[in-house]
Amino acid sequence: MVQIGSNSRSVVEYKRVVIENTHDEKLVGILHEMGSPELVIICHGFRSSKDRIPMVNLAAAFEKEGISAFRFDFAGNGESEGTFQYGNYRREADDLRAVVKHFQGEKRCIVAIIGHSKGGNAVLLYASWYNDIQTVVNIAGRYNLKRGIEGRLGKDFQKNIEQNGYIDVKNRRGKIEYRVTKESLMDRLATDTHAACQSIHPSCRVLTVHGTLDEFVPVEDAMEFAKYIPNHKLQIVEGADHEYTSYQEELASIVLDFVMASLYKDKCVSKTSLSGSKTDKLIDSRL
Repeated sequence: MVQIGSNSRSVVEYKRVVIENTHDEKLVGILHEMGSPELVIICHGFRSSKDRIPMVNLAAAFEKEGISAFRFDFAGNGESEGTFQYGNYRREADDLRAVVKHFQGEKRCIVAIIGHSKGGNAVLLYASWYNDIQTVVNIAGRYNLKRGIEGRLGKDFQKNIEQNGYIDVKNRRGKIEYRVTKESLMDRLATDTHAACQSIHPSCRVLTVHGTLDEFVPVEDAMEFAKYIPNHKLQIVEGADHEYTSYQEELASIVLDFVMASLYKDKCVSKTSLSGSKTDKLIDSRL
């Protein structure tokens, strides 16, 4: 078995894993298998996939520490089955639940759930419903879900969707990228991020990371998470955009440090399994 942070050369095995959600849709993911019982789960954002940055780079960062990582596509995205739906926040948290239960069934110790952008909302919603993952990382998630709609759907989006029942979102060439139904818009507006934040158990450690030059979600949203999540750390990355384009190493370092510092506090991680690793010193310095 590979030890976390072992100095020995560990060979990663990439495995394509298919997990069925509660709607009988197959969710496809890539497991970065290091042989560790510990596992982190990484969630992508809006109309993204498991193969985009920073998901791949974050998985690789844990890989270097000997920790297995799983990045997957939500239903209707990437390789997973299902139809893409605007909104869908609760459904995506349900998808994450299916993934967590799958790996718990395989006796894996899930030490963290990490979400980028809309995936950040998914991991926070998950944490507000369940108290079985004690470390949560929200990267550039949106606090106020009523903001950002006009930028995608236009100033008259409420009038148009009432008249037609839907709005087709087009790219610059006029091609339809996706359809927003009234139902899916109402789903977004009905998702109460504020209540979810306050419902997260104080034993759950939450990190919010946000860039000052995020062009999609304002950095002010990160400040709101800091106000209302009971056990919270806020990390602002000066100059970073929404995708952390030029800040991948810094992002990975911030997330890795937060998760590694919390490992001993998780019931499913034993000190014996970490004994003798370079992680020992990292964690002790933060206790």
